Amino acid sequence: MTKLKELQAYLKQEKLDAAFITTPDNVFYFSGFASNPHERLLGIMAFQDAEPFLICPQMEVPDAIAAGWSFEAVGHVDTENAWDVVAKAVSSRGIVPTSLAIEKAHLTVERLEELVARYPDVQVERLDDQIHAMRVIKSETELEKMRKAAELADYAIQVGCDAIEVGKTEMDVLNEIESAIKAKGYAMSFETMVLAGEKSASPHGVPGNRKIQHGDMVLFDLGVLYEGYCSDITRTVAVGEASEAQKHIYDTVRRANEAAINAVKPGILARELDKIARDVITEAGYGDYFTHRLGHGLGISVHEFPSINGANDWPLTTGTVFTIEPGVYKADVAGVRIEDDVVVTKEGVEVLTKFTKDLVIIK
Repeated sequence: MTKLKELQAYLKQEKLDAAFITTPDNVFYFSGFASNPHERLLGIMAFQDAEPFLICPQMEVPDAIAAGWSFEAVGHVDTENAWDVVAKAVSSRGIVPTSLAIEKAHLTVERLEELVARYPDVQVERLDDQIHAMRVIKSETELEKMRKAAELADYAIQVGCDAIEVGKTEMDVLNEIESAIKAKGYAMSFETMVLAGEKSASPHGVPGNRKIQHGDMVLFDLGVLYEGYCSDITRTVAVGEASEAQKHIYDTVRRANEAAINAVKPGILARELDKIARDVITEAGYGDYFTHRLGHGLGISVHEFPSINGANDWPLTTGTVFTIEPGVYKADVAGVRIEDDVVVTKEGVEVLTKFTKDLVIIK
């Protein structure tokens, strides 16, 4: 549990009595236990020196232990107040916290009030930035899992390409992709997108019963989960043929994607990467049609720190994994996005997603 030791060292350094971690993804990061508690309480309470404990629904205690959690796992049942259970576990360690670090971006006001009701003199501090700093640097073990997740994403794109036929609906193709991944024993890391024709120009469109037609551009955005780590890839293909206008947009987006990838190195600022890709698209006359940031951090969560946007001065560091996904969305021509998962290396960059970026035309 080296990650917990690192957190304990942070608590000592900052003179904080305890930290309470409540985001399911962060609970997984520190414990190896993956849970979706729904409305029930899930969390890890860590202290400077006392033994940490994990609180979860009583029915999940065996799962937490099986996942490798080696400290106390405290269960709560639906007929009791989970916060009383938390307070009892803290009290058993002889601790009355006067300073507590929490995930301010996650803990609800209602839950914070429950904590403050039990510790009226507690000073609440922000834990989010420390966890970002820890999670943003991937270990080699984490990177190996992400390489496998990316390999599965490449496979899923190929399945989608093979499934495309004129007359099939977006949902027909989507179902074939997800069925193929499930057949391999894996799950998607987020809701799969298959968007055809004019719908490809909606960056977060919703797949439906729109039938694929000759001359459509079809946008795939998908990811696969491998041992708790996510991939996230986007490719856009043409059906039957591509017009000159569609090819121009595609070529522009590809050049933006590759220009940003080629610029990745330790120390480059997130905003600099965004600008490199955005300048390519703007100079081609499509600046108004690139309507989102260049990318986002990737790991246990499909969207995590850092945000690769034009206002972020955060310097990229070795071991950081993120997406590079420029797009142009012009409904009367096509929507095109090309997204890759990359990791910053000492030498520059490693691209995890390998599926071709040549314009694929499905005959």
